[in-house]
Amino acid sequence: MSGGGTRTTGAAPRVRHAIGYLILCLIALAFMAPLIYMVATSLKPESDTFTTPPTLWGSALRWQNYTDVFSYLPFARFILNGVLVAAVGTAINVTVAALSGYAFSRLRWRGRNVVFLLFLATLMIPQDVLVIPMYVMMQDLGWVDTVQALIIPWAFTALGAFLLRQFFLTVPQELDDAARVDGAGTVRTFLSVMVPLARPTLAVLAVFTFISYWNSFLWPLVIVNDVNARATIPLGLQAFFGQQGNEWSLVMAASVISMLPTVIILVLLQKHLVRGIVTSGLGGR
Repeated sequence: MSGGGTRTTGAAPRVRHAIGYLILCLIALAFMAPLIYMVATSLKPESDTFTTPPTLWGSALRWQNYTDVFSYLPFARFILNGVLVAAVGTAINVTVAALSGYAFSRLRWRGRNVVFLLFLATLMIPQDVLVIPMYVMMQDLGWVDTVQALIIPWAFTALGAFLLRQFFLTVPQELDDAARVDGAGTVRTFLSVMVPLARPTLAVLAVFTFISYWNSFLWPLVIVNDVNARATIPLGLQAFFGQQGNEWSLVMAASVISMLPTVIILVLLQKHLVRGIVTSGLGGR
C-alpha cells in the first residue's frame, strides 16, 4: 500500500507539469495565430485573400508575392532607410545612455539627484504630445524631410539613462578604487571596467531602441514628405493601400520581410538579453 501511495504522489507533479505545459502551448498558439495567418496570406493569390468561408491557405502557394513587393514599390529603399535610421539612432541612444548613466551613478556633482529626477520625469510625457513641438523645431532647423529629423529627436531618452544608472549602482565601488590604484582615470575606468560589465544591459537597451525606431509610424508620417525616397518600413507599408486598391497579399509579404531584421537581432542577442533583463530589473524580481 505504501508503495502504491508513493507512486501516486510522484505522478501528481508530472500531471500538473503536463497540464501546465499544455496550457502554455495553447496560449503560445493563440499569440502565434495572427503571425501564422499573416505568413499564409502572404503566399496566397490576391483573389484568394478574402474567401467565404475563410481558408488558411490559398489555391496555390504564390512565392512571387515576395518579389512583387520590390517591384510594386521601392521597398528595398524603405528597408535601407529603416536600417539606417534604427542603427544610427540606436548607436546614439546607447552611447548617450551609457555616459549619462555612469555620470548619474558614479560621479559626484552638485544637484545630481535633482537633475536625475527631472530627467526621469520626461518619461511621463507621451511622445504624441511632443510631435508638434518637435516638428516646429525641425522646421526651424530646416530638417523637415531629412534623415537626421528621423533620428535625432528620439535619440536621447531617459529610459536608457535609468537602466544604465541602475546597473552601475550594483557594481561594487571597489572596482573603481582598484582601477584608480592601477592608474586609470575616469574615462578609462568607464571604458575598460564599466562598459564590459554593462554589455547585457546595453544589449537590452539596444534591442528596445532598435525596435522602437523600426516600428515608428507617427513621426515619419509627420516629418517625411517624399515617401518613395525617405520613408521607413511602417510608412512604406501604408503605401500599399492606394487609389488602385489594397494589395493585401503584398502587404502581408512586406510585413513578413519587415520582421526579419528584428528577429535576427533577437536571435543574435538572446543570451545577452536574458542576462540583461535579470540584471536591469526588468524581470519583475
